[in-house]
Amino acid sequence: MLIDMEEIAYCFMPDHVHLLVEGLSEAADALAFVHRAKQLSAYEFSKTFGQRLWQPSFNDHILRDDEATLSVVRYIFENPVRAGLVKSPEDYPFLGSAKYST
Repeated sequence: MLIDMEEIAYCFMPDHVHLLVEGLSEAADALAFVHRAKQLSAYEFSKTFGQRLWQPSFNDHILRDDEATLSVVRYIFENPVRAGLVKSPEDYPFLGSAKYST
């Protein structure tokens, strides 16, 4: 199984996660990436807390250009602010990006 994906931005919220990834080749498999990430994290969570972590499904969207990518990164970074958890994305410890700053 070739996953071949790179994390662009993420934000772990109390009841869900936002994750923006980019395929690194024509063979990249976002579905396999999400399945594997959910499988590995759910296993560890279940061992520790004895309960399920994820719902069976997820929402996905394909972005076609850099402008859309930047807009989604901003949306991800602002999520804890909109939820009232912090006043600024810089104050939230569970978000980040290898390519963009908050």
